[in-house]
Amino acid sequence: MTTTDPVDSVAPVAPERVPATVEQLEQEGDVAADFIEALLDIADIDGDLALDVRSGRAYVSIEAEDDAALSLLSAPDTVQALQELTRIAVQSRTGRFSRLILDIGGSRDTREQQLSSLVDRAIERLEDGATQASLPAMSSYERKLIHDIVAERGFVSESYGEGADRHTVIRRH
Repeated sequence: MTTTDPVDSVAPVAPERVPATVEQLEQEGDVAADFIEALLDIADIDGDLALDVRSGRAYVSIEAEDDAALSLLSAPDTVQALQELTRIAVQSRTGRFSRLILDIGGSRDTREQQLSSLVDRAIERLEDGATQASLPAMSSYERKLIHDIVAERGFVSESYGEGADRHTVIRRH
């Protein structure tokens, strides 16, 4: 008869993510700013960086007097890719997972307006008789914005799917 030690049969528990302190978030912003400045130098793009800490995240904004200078970088897919690269750079330097948000030339405000319009169109489908409206897959940050917009409009939303296929479904209360 074999016996099994109960400790050996328990799967390891993933460590909980401890919320970053303001000082750690400021450090993330500084590391991100250094990384982004190097990228802007390589691309020969002039831009001013602003750092902020809000809602448990470091925010880095890139602005330029000449909006055309940032126009190629401010496309949603480009912002998302640069944000991921910046997060990786921050994580490799600090050893901590980063939820940093990158804004290029007001791209976040522009995207929030686009998402608001997307929600309005989905709500129109609900008002026309649909029982639910599914939105396309998007990042966790964008889904969070969607959930906030939907709640403001008096509807409910839930996220479904895994990884890159995770999307939001909107319903009536």
